[in-house]
Formats: sequence, structure tokens, C-alpha cells
Amino acid sequence: MKYLIWVLLSVFLVSCSDDDYVAIENTLLTIEVPDNFPDLAYDIEANPPTQLGFELGKKLFYDGKLSSNGFISCGFCHEQSSAFTHHGHQFSHGVDDMEGTRNTPTIANMAFFNEFAWDGATSHLDLFPIIPITNEVEMGETITGVINKLIADNEYQQQFENAFEEGSVNAENFLKALSQFMVMMISSNSKYDKYVRNEEGGELTETELYGLQVFQQKCSTCHATDLFADGSFRNNGLPPNVQLNDVGRAEVSGSDNDNYKFKVPSLRNVALTAPYMHDGRFGSLESVLDFYTNGMVDSETLDDSLRTEEGIGIALNDEEKEGLLAFFEILTDETFINDERFSEY
Repeated sequence: MKYLIWVLLSVFLVSCSDDDYVAIENTLLTIEVPDNFPDLAYDIEANPPTQLGFELGKKLFYDGKLSSNGFISCGFCHEQSSAFTHHGHQFSHGVDDMEGTRNTPTIANMAFFNEFAWDGATSHLDLFPIIPITNEVEMGETITGVINKLIADNEYQQQFENAFEEGSVNAENFLKALSQFMVMMISSNSKYDKYVRNEEGGELTETELYGLQVFQQKCSTCHATDLFADGSFRNNGLPPNVQLNDVGRAEVSGSDNDNYKFKVPSLRNVALTAPYMHDGRFGSLESVLDFYTNGMVDSETLDDSLRTEEGIGIALNDEEKEGLLAFFEILTDETFINDERFSEY
């Protein structure tokens, strides 16, 4: 593991009465960056995670106060058991049981990326929560509304004071606390990781090794590095959903050259995160592989990596598909999905 070690202690004086003060130690947390991972993209120095900041962020993440109806929390759509996605739901569900138009993406390993959401609507992790909070069919609230509710809560006032030197309950500290929780969500202990790091438990079967080889030959252009995503936005040939009329990245960039491009999702824990694609149209990994073999449609913005002399798509026979399915299974990180640090209860 590569370690970013924070050894200082922040000590705040918290008033208990007019004359008495209690020293609160707020320990800076250690970020463990796996040896097979790239460096963090998130600027840790600008918002170093602390124990009390992390705990505040976790409480906020699972608190329905962040929504207009007091029920929909971040954790409502990002469930730990499905690697912080909304397994089984094609679209995200929000206030008043309204439905969005996109599938809930994972929030694992977000500290290693620079742009967020399927269309890259924000380029800073601190700002990412604003999108679901203010979306009218997701959490349906305003940041001002959230902050006012937190200010009215004495327990939150105390937690903000303990977690930050400038301990005001304000939008900046609110968003920083959520980021401190999310940057610690590093998923890196799958069977695959143990294999590449030569650790105990990383012995692969013949089928799994074959699947890894197929993946490296036919899938790793887009699902690059051991994050299994390169941070890019690509048109992978999905037939556009006419009813949704979702043009993807073009909604953010305003460029027709970005029509139907969506962020390449990570394949980590992919066996747990059905349904698949930005609109959750495929219920199984078998369906995903069948799509790449013979279901793609051509368009002006189709990614060049999916064009060959024979046509468009990724040629996969049954044996290769079987190998890939076995490979996808070894990307599941049981340690991560059972880590009590991230658990609601």
C-alpha cells in the first residue's frame, strides 16, 4: 500500500458552559492508496479527512434531512451491499417516489477521478452532492434549505464545531464533510487485487486467468488501469432511448460532438451493480456482452475503439464471454461492501 499519512492532531476548545471548556481531539485519518492504483486526483491537502469530519460526513450521507421530504438520503440510492449503487432499480428513485432518467452510479474510488456523474456535470468531488440534492426528482431540496435544517439541529451544530476549525454550519463545511466520507471509500481488495499484488487469496482459476486475458485484449482500452475506468466520456453504440432523449455529455458541453457520450463506468464490483448502462437497460452482464457483440448501432460520435475492418462492436465467442463473466466475479470486493466504517448502522 502507498500511504498518505497525517500525523497531526487538531485540538478544538468546545464550550460546555460559560466557564468550562473541553479539548476535543480530531485525529487526521490515514489514506491508504493501493500499490496497483494511480495517485489520488482529489486534493487531500485542501480538505484532509479527520475522524470527526468523516463521522459527520457519514451521518449526513445517511440523513433524510438532505431531501425535501425528510426521507431520501444519499444512502437511499447508494447502498453498501451493492457497492453503493441502487441494485435492481433501473433509474434512481427520489422524493414522492418520483423516478429519474439515469441509473445510480457507484461512488467507490471517487477520490481517483476528476469529473463526476454520467455526463461530467461537475469537476470537483466537493460539488458533486449538489446535483442529487437539488434535482427535483431525486432529493428535491436546495442547499440553503439543507443548511437551515442543520442549523436548527443542536447536535449537528456541535458536530460541525468539533469537525472544523471554522466550525460554522455552512455549505462549504457541509460539502467538505461529505467529501471526507467519500474519499475514504476505496475499494481495492478483490480477488483480482490480491492476484496482481501477489497476496494470499489471489490464486486464479484457469477460466479466471483466461477471462483476464480476454479483458486485456478487448476491453481495457476504455476500462483502463486497476480502477477499470479511464475517466473519459464515450459513445459505446447504445441505441438512443428516444423516450428519454438523453444526449449525455452534450448536455454539459453543448457540443454535438459529445452526443450520446457517457462516462465510462468502473467495472469494480460490477457483478453486484445490475442493471447496467447509464439508463439501466440491461439486467445482466450476459446481456451487456451480447450487446457489445451484436447490438451496437453506428453514429457520428461512436467511439473509434469500437470500429474494426469487419464493422462495429467487440467480437466475442461463447468461450470468451464465459471467461469474461468469470473475470467480472473476481472484481467483487467483499471487504469493501462489508466495511463497518461505511455502514449505515
